[in-house]
Amino acid sequence: MVVFAFPVLVLAWAIRQRTSPVLAFDHQAITAATDFTRGRRLVSLALVVQAVSQPWVVYTFATLIAAYVWFRQGLRARALWAFVTMMVGWAVGAAAKVVVHRLRPVLDTPLSHPGGYSFPSGHALNVTVATSAVLFMCWPLLPRAARALAVVAAAVLLTAVGLDRVLLGVHFPSDVVAGYILGFGITVTSWIAFVGRTAEISSSASSGRP
Repeated sequence: MVVFAFPVLVLAWAIRQRTSPVLAFDHQAITAATDFTRGRRLVSLALVVQAVSQPWVVYTFATLIAAYVWFRQGLRARALWAFVTMMVGWAVGAAAKVVVHRLRPVLDTPLSHPGGYSFPSGHALNVTVATSAVLFMCWPLLPRAARALAVVAAAVLLTAVGLDRVLLGVHFPSDVVAGYILGFGITVTSWIAFVGRTAEISSSASSGRP
């Protein structure tokens, strides 16, 4: 987890330095992104993406998949691991916002009015935790040809949510990057610590594969 937390801490430190190049880039990017959204009339679409990628929506959908894996596929350890990891990720993201205490971008004409603090992006972090946890959980159930498709679909989803946060002007780019890093770090660390090779072997045994 230290490997993933370190760049997030560096970003958080850079944000606290008011003359930081990161800060300057963030503000320039937000201005350009929101101008682009207005100019292309993408506000309505961006608001829809924001609504469907709310953490509670993402985790509800992911929990239903975990329930299917538990009750229909019999991979109880994987399903329980995924659910607990997602809930821990949600809590860690909320706590990190309070610790860093970064205000959201201030615009003359905001496109959206979310509450709370800005760093890291909750949408980016939670969709990363949920997507990666579901992938890890379902990996032995996916045909070999479907695995690459699942990874590509996950990458497209993460990119769309991250871009949406910036295009709406509700998060700086550094917030989104920190959300990605921290979210993936939570999943990978949880997997290594609590599941790892043991779950892979047990899932293969339960499915009858060598």
